[in-house]
Amino acid sequence: MEQNTVIKARNIEKKYAGNSALASFNLDVHSGQIMGLIGPNGAGKSTFLQAVLGLVDTTGELEVLGLSPNKNRHELLKRVCSITDVAIMPRWMKVGQVLKYVEGVHPRFDLSKARKILSNTNIKRNSKVRTLSRGMIVQLHLAIIMAIDAELLVLDEPTLGLDLSYRKEFYSQLIEDYYDGNKTIIISTHQVEEIEGVLSDVVFMDQGKEVMSGSIDELNQKFLELRPKAENIEKAKALNPLYIRTELGRPVYLYENVEADRLGDFGEVHPPAIADLFLAVMKKNKEGEDK
Repeated sequence: MEQNTVIKARNIEKKYAGNSALASFNLDVHSGQIMGLIGPNGAGKSTFLQAVLGLVDTTGELEVLGLSPNKNRHELLKRVCSITDVAIMPRWMKVGQVLKYVEGVHPRFDLSKARKILSNTNIKRNSKVRTLSRGMIVQLHLAIIMAIDAELLVLDEPTLGLDLSYRKEFYSQLIEDYYDGNKTIIISTHQVEEIEGVLSDVVFMDQGKEVMSGSIDELNQKFLELRPKAENIEKAKALNPLYIRTELGRPVYLYENVEADRLGDFGEVHPPAIADLFLAVMKKNKEGEDK
């Protein structure tokens, strides 16, 4: 296993009641990457992240920080942290008691750092967890995670159900106060638009399989969107766009491996948003399966 490989997955399979949640899934995640798993419900994103944390058994080869998530889970959880869409906290405890508890059970937890992070929120240390809103509980969870010197952070729909202000604050804090270029983050979310500026790499998933993957830089070089001027629409069509969508009544064409200089004469050119690229790739993939 390479020294900088944080997650190595080869031919990962998982079935529930005969249905494949993961099917021959492969992935490498390296130190310093912020990897996004993008896909519809049932794509296998959460199942894979649960496997990384040792919560489900899979077949195939899976190593996380050089360890087997199932055989070495106790050792692994000293080096990995996670936030899911269900932030469970003991409701009867006060915030200060939760922090002291974590200090007692996790060797890499920095109590003073957690307190400093919480001092910038509306959460009081003498408040009981049951009095906190869902957004505050996620903030508390994030403060605890950011105060742990973990090598890998696993985020599975961490802001699901939160309002826009909490979601933006979550990712802002994550990048400004946690990520230092050496830590590794893997994120599964439906709110692609909010994290695409955060990601270094993406994997598009569907039905337990990888549909496409690459770094954001690679995808920005490979795919381009064109908003053609009205007089150039037919010329733009002649270049065989991969996908056509409509935005505010105007056609937007997506191209693969077509030079920006070639498109520039026809209109406005720029890399596609990750969400738009995902929709295009999924449509192309479905059309290929239907043939």
